[in-house]
Amino acid sequence: MEIYVVKSGDTVDSIAASYGISVSSIIYNNQLVYPYPLAVGQALLLSAGEDSAPDYPAWVNGYAYPFIQQSVLNDTLPYLSSLSVFSYGFTTEGELVPPKVDDSFMIDAALMEGVRPVLTLTPLGPDGNFNNFLIASVVNSQTAKANLLANLLETVQEKNFQGVDIDFEYIRPEDRIPFADFVADVRNLLSAYGYHVSVALAPKTSDTQAGLLYAGKDYGLLGKAADSVLLMTYEWGYTYGPPMAVAPVNKVRQVVEYAVTRIDPAKIDLGIPNYGYDWTLPFVQGSSRAVTVSNQEAVRIAIEAGVPIQFDDVAMSPFFQYEKDGQLHEVWFEDVRSYREKFSLLPAYGLRGMGYWQIMRFFRPNWLLLADTFQIQKP
Repeated sequence: MEIYVVKSGDTVDSIAASYGISVSSIIYNNQLVYPYPLAVGQALLLSAGEDSAPDYPAWVNGYAYPFIQQSVLNDTLPYLSSLSVFSYGFTTEGELVPPKVDDSFMIDAALMEGVRPVLTLTPLGPDGNFNNFLIASVVNSQTAKANLLANLLETVQEKNFQGVDIDFEYIRPEDRIPFADFVADVRNLLSAYGYHVSVALAPKTSDTQAGLLYAGKDYGLLGKAADSVLLMTYEWGYTYGPPMAVAPVNKVRQVVEYAVTRIDPAKIDLGIPNYGYDWTLPFVQGSSRAVTVSNQEAVRIAIEAGVPIQFDDVAMSPFFQYEKDGQLHEVWFEDVRSYREKFSLLPAYGLRGMGYWQIMRFFRPNWLLLADTFQIQKP
């Protein structure tokens, strides 16, 4: 497959004629909507090259909430190795708290497609936020921990999960070792039954990186404790921060370069964002709040505003500015160019695969490019 960047005066018909391909293939690959308008600077994925079998194997995980649309789930599962259901919580006593929406249909659909369904364990409090008191209560109590482990095993077996993903954030520095021991205990218990245990890691670049997101995550210890790890290499650009790429590849690469010095690369999955943000300008720290947009929605905004899409050659990410109701906006998102740059890091560093946060919106160009680049592994 080839990537084409739209120029002024281009139409779907003129691009198809130039490459000797069908108009319908361009429309399908890129989820274009009638009457198929294009934005200058828009990246299109074209089925214009010779067919060749990809030779680099990659494990592909996708996170999803139980309120995912069935059609989106069905369209995405063929491109996945595993599906992480987000999420199961727990109490200070180690009782498991299931999602409010029944997730059985996700587990069944994954198993039907030969995809590994995974229980995602998070310390989310009643307010929906990560709670490090919950973490401390369990990892420092043998009684609570034993209860949580027993409940995890029972639930995994009853619901036909095939693995557990541990996504704990804001771990206190003093719980760094107890948390790593907890991950090891989960793995020691579940591996005897053939279940895979993974852990999500905040995007660190050094052992001594300060901050509540980082201090409690010891890459070396957690890399040994789990079967695999996910580098959460996204959210540089985020809801309450200034406008910038969600996952600038220069920043992502720094995290990978540190991670491979502490963890076996064959255990590492690269975090991939499936979304962008729309900021209003000027950005005011403490009061500005970006709106999440899908990659398709971002392009639609540019088309409707009549503005070109630009591409940052350092972050390797698309962006643009537009005006609406007298207010200037700035949008950063992902396209096949930015995904191609992230994909290139897997063979460059010998990584195991990737994990998508999240798959609630189907973006076909990404999945077609992925399937053209990697051998998608199955359990």
